[in-house]
Amino acid sequence: MKQYLVGGAVRDRLLGLAGKDRDWVVVGADPQAMLKAGYTQVGRDFPVFLHPQTHEEYALARTERKTAPGYHGFDFQASPEVTLEQDLARRDLTINAMAQDECGAVTDPYGGQQDLTNKVLRHVSPAFAEDPVRILRLARFAARFADFSVAPETLALMRQMVAQGEVDALVAERVWQEFAKGLMEDQPSRMLEVLRECGALARIAPEVEALFGVPQPAAHHPEIDTGAHLALVLDQCAHLGAPLAVRFACLCHDLGKALTPAELLPRHIGHEARGVPLLKRLSERWRVPSDCRELAELVAREHTHVHQSEAFGAEARLRLLERCDAWRRPERFEHMLWACECDARGRLGLAQKPYPQREHLLKDLQATLGIDLAAVSAAALAEGKTGPAIGRAVQAARLNALLALQARLQAV
Repeated sequence: MKQYLVGGAVRDRLLGLAGKDRDWVVVGADPQAMLKAGYTQVGRDFPVFLHPQTHEEYALARTERKTAPGYHGFDFQASPEVTLEQDLARRDLTINAMAQDECGAVTDPYGGQQDLTNKVLRHVSPAFAEDPVRILRLARFAARFADFSVAPETLALMRQMVAQGEVDALVAERVWQEFAKGLMEDQPSRMLEVLRECGALARIAPEVEALFGVPQPAAHHPEIDTGAHLALVLDQCAHLGAPLAVRFACLCHDLGKALTPAELLPRHIGHEARGVPLLKRLSERWRVPSDCRELAELVAREHTHVHQSEAFGAEARLRLLERCDAWRRPERFEHMLWACECDARGRLGLAQKPYPQREHLLKDLQATLGIDLAAVSAAALAEGKTGPAIGRAVQAARLNALLALQARLQAV
């Protein structure tokens, strides 16, 4: 029985990167031997075991065979006779198909080290085509290793998979899982680029694909193309360290521009409202978590108002806070402003442009959150006010707080 470190941990060590997780494969063992050695079995589809001390996952070397379309159509075979090379052959990319023994010696039967040196993402074998999730994984790796290219033969194979409908068999949870990981990489735009190159984006996110080629006014968007703008926005998300919910909101913030009537182009009046049903449809199809979905809807609806807020008076800013439910959900409001800043800076040549709207609206929120609502309500009740009248008193107090803040800022 021999144990090998495999996959991403080996790849990252060779690249000099700090790996997060370590995966192991065991050659020459069966489930009984693993249990006898103190491991705990956790795998259902194939034998995976937890180490008795480290609790890291150890999988028995296995082969797999395609039995049906989609992600679940596989038959696995794990036995002591399966070799390390056979196990590595079923992996997706050459850079992920290397193993390292306890002495540090690397087994690399498919040229992974050479592809690391050449910065190429290449499939290990034709078996890559048997699992459509691998298209998403490769696109995610392209976003992580942005200076890597996709091997021409691998791109051709991905296009073939799309044409054969393999991508259509992907389950929603896997699409969201891989797409979310890709959004959190260092250059998310590369994920979109690769998915577009192979035709997969049009199948899994037609609402996003439709943005490419749609013109915008050059005065506000020097990059002109809406899809190019989206790519810049997503990369700004990475640059500013935005969390997943903000990045998904940015992905969906301009979906309505794809539905702008041709006679209105390149202007996009009303695209905010047009985009909400599209992002809802995308969210439902991918089963996006509620926090991401709700923030995306808020950003789609209000991002233009946030951009324009520097010209708003106190009453208009107060209405903006109210529409965004900022007092009950201040963290979500802050994330919305984060997304708006990424949108404003995700434009050709404007990545370093200041975005004072974010700071000013956060100050508005803090000023209005500082109101003693209990005292305002008690005073209103003492004056004989009830119901809606109390609500108006609270809003008046908030407006006065904004006016006072404005006066202080002007004095400075």
